[in-house]
This record gives sequence, C-alpha cells and structure tokens, in this order.
Amino acid sequence: MSNKARESTIKRKTNEVDIQVKFAIDGKSKSKINSGFDSLNHMLELFCFHGLFDLEIELKHGDLKHHIVEDIGIALGDAFKKALGDAKGIKRYGYASIPMDSVVANVSADISGRPYLTFNIGEGAGLLRPIIEKFSDLKTDDFKIFLEGFVSHARISLNIRVPLVAEMDSHHVLEAIFKAMGVALDQATQIEPRRKGVPSTKGKID
Repeated sequence: MSNKARESTIKRKTNEVDIQVKFAIDGKSKSKINSGFDSLNHMLELFCFHGLFDLEIELKHGDLKHHIVEDIGIALGDAFKKALGDAKGIKRYGYASIPMDSVVANVSADISGRPYLTFNIGEGAGLLRPIIEKFSDLKTDDFKIFLEGFVSHARISLNIRVPLVAEMDSHHVLEAIFKAMGVALDQATQIEPRRKGVPSTKGKID
C-alpha cells in the first residue's frame, strides 16, 4: 500500500444542492456535520465515532428534503471511494452486530465495486413508525434514501438486517445501524499486511 493519506474532499453542486464533504478513513473520530437535519447529523457522528473516521459535511444550499438527504449520501459515497483509492491491501469485508437496548443491528459490508443495499428492518421498514419526537425531522425511509445514495457511489455492498422485537424503537434501530456501519466499514478498510494487492481474484475493484 502507498503511504498516501486515505482522505478526500468532494464538492457536489447541482441546481438542487450545494454540498462539500471531507472524509478521512484513517481518522480519529472527528466530525463536524451540518446536513440541515439534526437526526442525520447525529447518526453520521455515531458512524464516524465508531468507525474512527473523520468527516466534515457542509450543506451550503438545498431545496427539498429528498434532494438534500440523497445528495449527501451521494457525496459521502464519492468521498469514501476517492479516499479508498485503488483499494490495495484492504481486508474488503467487514461485519458488526451492535445492540441498542432491545434492538440488534447486523451489518455486513463488502467493498466489491458492485453497489447493493439490503435494508431489512423487522421484515420491512414499513413496520417502523416515524422517528420519535426527538428526531422528528426525518423518517426511517429518508435514511434508506441516504444509504442508497451512499452505497451506489461508494460502490459497496451493504447488508443491513434488524430482527423484529416487541419494542421496535426507530431511534434505537437507526443508532444501532449507524454504529454497526461504522464498525463494519472500519474493518473492511483496514490494511491486511499479508495482502500484496487488491482483494479480488479479478485484480481490480472498480
């Protein structure tokens, strides 16, 4: 692996949004996030803290909630992929099972170059009510939109499953998911010293 720092800056400007994202894989859990939504800010802070990533997000302009949430996911995905570089030496796979009271989130990650998202909460996100009053600015489906943007541009496979329990608190579900994502992607991006090249028999991850 090169000694080059695994970090990036992405600016995404469209007719709908103006966003800047700075991301570092080998970070110290530092985050400064202004997404325009307190709940998304909080979840991304958890993602960084538990994944040991550094992240800055600055929303300079955004018109509709759907556009902002999706485009922040896209910009973070672009920043993740750019920071990863050629992916030489990485472990590629990561997994975490993280509890939050009665809820357990299971997240598997594969830095494969093939974007795919499985988002299965209690056999379907429709079972969840909107985010509890403390986090009333976004609903669970908004986070799915964010994740779809992230996965498609990071070009990773992310399998998220939360088994059904009697008390499915949306806040706890999302906290567990974002913590588990951080841990799983931290594992997947770590360098395996025995690996001399790209972790794919094709010799390339794109």
